[in-house]
Amino acid sequence: MKEYDVIIVGGGAAGFFAAINIAEQNQNLKVAILERGKEGLQKVKISGGGRCNVTHAEFIPSELVQNYPRGEKELLGPFHRFMTGDTMEWFEKRGVALKIEDDGRMFPESNSSQTIIDCFLSEAKKNHVEVLYNHSVKSIQKQKDLWELDTSEGIFNSKKILIATGSNPKMWKLLEGLGHSISQPVPSLFTFDINDARIKNIPGVVAQNVEIKVVDSHLESEGPLLITHVGMSAPAILKLSAFGALELAKRDYKFQIKINFIKQSFKDCLEGLKEFKQNLAKKTVFKFSQYELPKRLWQQLVVASNISIHTTWADTNKQQLDALALQLTEAVFKVTGKSTFKEEFVTAGGIDLKEVNFKTFESKLHENLYFAGEILNIDAITGGFNFQNAWTGAYIVAQNISK
Repeated sequence: MKEYDVIIVGGGAAGFFAAINIAEQNQNLKVAILERGKEGLQKVKISGGGRCNVTHAEFIPSELVQNYPRGEKELLGPFHRFMTGDTMEWFEKRGVALKIEDDGRMFPESNSSQTIIDCFLSEAKKNHVEVLYNHSVKSIQKQKDLWELDTSEGIFNSKKILIATGSNPKMWKLLEGLGHSISQPVPSLFTFDINDARIKNIPGVVAQNVEIKVVDSHLESEGPLLITHVGMSAPAILKLSAFGALELAKRDYKFQIKINFIKQSFKDCLEGLKEFKQNLAKKTVFKFSQYELPKRLWQQLVVASNISIHTTWADTNKQQLDALALQLTEAVFKVTGKSTFKEEFVTAGGIDLKEVNFKTFESKLHENLYFAGEILNIDAITGGFNFQNAWTGAYIVAQNISK
């Protein structure tokens, strides 16, 4: 039997961040990470296409929380204590400079997630954190004032434990055994499968700023839209999938969306088209894209409005202009399913937030049991926000445990 002061279950972003900060803030504590895989930090490795999207350049807590479909209310206090600026400072103090990209995402200047992994491994070593790989936890129980963990490599005891295993159904099951409630996991951050003639032959086309609504719901979002081989993706869709995770699961991922490609009302658009009819009379409608839309997308919408490729603006009739205004401002597409967004699979679900004290990230049901990262029913849209939740939770846990 092995004994530690603190055991962290899960060698991912939250687990390593907590372990390093605990060991650094209190050098008398014996700290171990139990990781079931043969190496840790796998999500860090693949995040941001292998560059690791560490956090996001949003420095006001009340604005930052708006990127969390689940956890918005609970994270407001914690973000006042450890936030994006603190994350930047933490890494910079340890020799990892971060840079901010145009869309606000932050990456290591090296453009490689290996920089973050190397930083964690060397800090863990420097602070005498024991990292034990291939240690899968089979059961967790409380024996008097100690936690007993039965693992694939024997029994471990510890006064305090942090569970940072991410969206791990096996661990959720063990925690249910300790009386915790689990919000059932459903996918969040996914792309939409759409089979539609208008987009079939134009994969790779990006409409820079669209508005999307899910028909018969309050769900809406805006931003760039990417047409893919199987449907649609990019921030406008991913935001919708995150905020609509529960609703869209209920609909079994079969629903309709309405897209406004030009962010104008039908009426204003129709007036604009009538002006084109006068001012661009001799030009063919099909050939010259309007509203700064990608040419291939414009052409598909023109064809869908029953306007032939040779029709000039002067020759368009009322029905055709009405149809084109509809395609531009209220185009309806049928979603038939979902696809995983890259490898960055995120789930909505996890430990019920009512059972956690967000001043310390400690369980309200059991003393000396802590949680950080995606094990909780907290998730965010894409852009570094899920990592910021991990850093913040892990740091606050570390502050509390190291006392």
